[in-house]
Amino acid sequence: MPYETLTLQKKDRVVVINLAGIGNDQIKMARLSDELSDLCKEITSDEEMRVILLTGAEEDPFSIGTDLQRAASVIKKGSQREIHSIAEHVARLDLPVIAAINGDAIGQGLELALACDIRIAAEKSRFGFPHITAGLIPWDGGTQRLSRLVGKGKALEMILTGEIIDAQDAYRIGLANKVVHADELLATAMDMAHGMAARGPVALRYAKEAIYKGMDLTLEQGLRLEGDLYFLLHTTSDRTKGVTAFRQKRTPEFEGR
Repeated sequence: MPYETLTLQKKDRVVVINLAGIGNDQIKMARLSDELSDLCKEITSDEEMRVILLTGAEEDPFSIGTDLQRAASVIKKGSQREIHSIAEHVARLDLPVIAAINGDAIGQGLELALACDIRIAAEKSRFGFPHITAGLIPWDGGTQRLSRLVGKGKALEMILTGEIIDAQDAYRIGLANKVVHADELLATAMDMAHGMAARGPVALRYAKEAIYKGMDLTLEQGLRLEGDLYFLLHTTSDRTKGVTAFRQKRTPEFEGR
């Protein structure tokens, strides 16, 4: 189906999603939320796809909903401000999601980036939640996902001060997994995506599930979950293919079964 706020391309089992410039347009924001919801359902039902790459063709595609003064003004007047989540649709995906950030990731755009599994940033990128300067707080998962990723202390510092950090600082605290030159960003992200897509898709999903669900469990419960998923892998055809290919010293051809 055609989309207005994003474009997608499927190639070599990788889905590349390009975000259009949304800025602070609430109509486009609502449209993006609906279209991301539909697209994620489409991807989930496509058994051929293994990895998702989220990026943007336009400048600063991850700077979304950053007009905080306007938002605060609307709230002060008692007007009803409709909330459109964009991060949750991506966070629910069981496929690996890589964000290639070629500009600023600020406000709700950073919340979208946090919903991805891996973030590769261009050197010029900046990151932040300036909500507190307008008397607001992040609301699309920012307070929860940032603290889980970089730790409570740094998350408190960024959110309570509204500090905007550069790409190198983001890398230092673990917010960005890699920082590369802008000209190398897409190629680096695509190389990683294709590398993952060549791996066993069931193993990719189970590994992601074990890590995310395990964070909300005790160590003992997490170890049990890991063990259960590991033994489930032994019931799959891909496990047999992987072992056979290893013994024959060739690249396995996984089918996701």
